Amino acid sequence: MPGGRLTQKDRQQIALGLADGLAYAEIARGLDRPTSTVTREVMRNGGPTGYRADLAHRATEQRAHRRKPAASRTSEPALQPHGRDPEAVAAYEEQFTTVMMRSGLPKMMARVMVALLMTDAGSLTAAELAQRLQVSPATISKSITFLESQTLVRRERDERRRERYAVDGDLWYQSMIASVQSLVQQVEIAREGVGVLGSGTPAAVRLENVARFLDFVAESLARAAEQAREVLNTKAETPPDTTDTPG
Repeated sequence: MPGGRLTQKDRQQIALGLADGLAYAEIARGLDRPTSTVTREVMRNGGPTGYRADLAHRATEQRAHRRKPAASRTSEPALQPHGRDPEAVAAYEEQFTTVMMRSGLPKMMARVMVALLMTDAGSLTAAELAQRLQVSPATISKSITFLESQTLVRRERDERRRERYAVDGDLWYQSMIASVQSLVQQVEIAREGVGVLGSGTPAAVRLENVARFLDFVAESLARAAEQAREVLNTKAETPPDTTDTPG
């Protein structure tokens, strides 16, 4: 299996494979490379729909140039806890970030969110996030502020009074409820438009259909969020002690 960095020819082959709808594993076999190498390359450079061989090659050269002064420190990937494969973790993190971006999160906010979700500690400080993502504390602060506004991150203090940022199941619940409230507002404004535009007119009928659809979705989402919270937060009850007690 050849080592070293991907060449421009390799990247062109990756681009052709993506255009043909090939899976990462199949593209990797054609290059005689690990699947994780192809996955990381694609996710780092625009994802499967935005990957361009020439842009990816140029971006990689620029990154290598920026990292050159620090290259002498270590050539080994960062060690991972629990015996995890560093390359597989890095590729997964890139893929996870791309999925979060497609859901509507800006890139930096998506990176912070994924970093928090993937940490075993359950939370990270601003300094830890900045070091992990190699960005400035100001960038982390801006990202956290945005994620907080979306009810996706919670601030807390540790025993050293440091501010930490955490994500957990209850935050997902709160985020779902916030989404429901947004949907309810859209339902209300759509139904208000029915009266303004005149009931029975084409535009009013369209708005009423939108309102009915969103109303159904909001109700279903709220019910599902409540049920999930109730079921997943219910602790298993301790079975009663059936041992006979002496009289």
